[in-house]
Amino acid sequence: MSQYALRLPDSLLKQARKTAKRDSVSMNQLFITAIAEKLAVLEAENLILQRAARADLSAFKRILDRVADVPPMPGDEILN
Repeated sequence: MSQYALRLPDSLLKQARKTAKRDSVSMNQLFITAIAEKLAVLEAENLILQRAARADLSAFKRILDRVADVPPMPGDEILN
């Protein structure tokens, strides 16, 4: 396992300490989990963007054109 010296703003360190204590985890575990979660989100975003780039918009439109034109069910309306 590698080591990395991390410089944090005081306010962020204070919040991290508070969160680690509340969750009963070490600061190290909190940082590892936070970094892993952020990397997972970035990877998922990248995967979605790659898949979107391969999308066939004309096929998508053809599929949507087959859907009946009915109002949304109660609660599914788009609010402006």
